[in-house]
Amino acid sequence: MCEVIDSKDGEVAENKEEEVDAELDLSDQGVTKKVLPGIIYLGHIPPRFRPRHVRNLLSGYGEVGRIFLQPEEQFIRKKKKKAGSNAKNFTEGWVEFQDKRVAKLVAASLHNTPMGVRKRSRFHHDLWNMKYLHRFRWTHLSERLAYERQVRQQRMRAEVSQAKRETNFYLQNVEKSKHFSKKDSQGEQEAKSWGFTQRRTEEEIQTSKGSRRFKQQLARAAEIQEKSQSNRSLLAKIFNARQ
Repeated sequence: MCEVIDSKDGEVAENKEEEVDAELDLSDQGVTKKVLPGIIYLGHIPPRFRPRHVRNLLSGYGEVGRIFLQPEEQFIRKKKKKAGSNAKNFTEGWVEFQDKRVAKLVAASLHNTPMGVRKRSRFHHDLWNMKYLHRFRWTHLSERLAYERQVRQQRMRAEVSQAKRETNFYLQNVEKSKHFSKKDSQGEQEAKSWGFTQRRTEEEIQTSKGSRRFKQQLARAAEIQEKSQSNRSLLAKIFNARQ
């Protein structure tokens, strides 16, 4: 009887150990989670800072994936080219780490610290401006860049259409002014050819009539005076002949 009990106890113990091992295996499988990438935002990009510099400086803290640096606006680059500088600079950037836990630690530890470790480094006096973006994925960045590109294109189209409207309005006004000046010149020529004169007022008519009457009266008085003189000369001749 004792041997049977011992055998049963051994089988029970072995079964318990197998159950414990199975639980441990299940727990180990649950601990291994999927590694998700994390993205860090760079708010300050010094001059002559390139993506290769970002990778060289941050790859020592963890595996770095994709990097994107936002270039300057086109009008700023045009101004620089006119001034004689052909350097291409960036305004902001995004860095992707393969593990988001590493990205959080990097953003927390390197924020407001010098970029260059060595004093002779070109970026030693520049500070990191980092921020970990929670629940931010690279697809969000591509969507944002595509949206900004569309907005920029729409703005350019609106500016071009506005410039076209202003040019057409100016040309139409020029044509209208030419047409009006041509009409004015034709009207002046017609007025000269027709001999058009403005109608006289009543006062001018009365004054002209009065002056005409006065002239007629003077002419009659002159005629009467001439007749009287001729009569006198005739009478003088007659009476002198008789004597």
